[in-house]
Amino acid sequence: MTRRCELTGKSVLTGNNVSHANNKTRRRFLPNLQEATLLSEALGRGVRLRVTTHALRSVEHRGGLDAFLLKAADPALSLRARRIKRAVEKAIAARAAAGS
Repeated sequence: MTRRCELTGKSVLTGNNVSHANNKTRRRFLPNLQEATLLSEALGRGVRLRVTTHALRSVEHRGGLDAFLLKAADPALSLRARRIKRAVEKAIAARAAAGS
């Protein structure tokens, strides 16, 4: 399993540890990934995703998982997230068709 956020695409960065003697050794900056269950109003169920804490804040800021996915660009999303996005779009379209 890669260390990559399924919603934002944020992944591992690399850099240097720099000692007091200015010795440089390579290191990795890992994203703060959490296993989270996000509720989808369009699908009427919870969706379990591996996301960063930054992505959780972004989802809340945009008004929930459905709104976040509809605004998100497909290349940033994981394959699972893109499938969920398509399911949300279908559910919203079906709801709009039934309402009119």
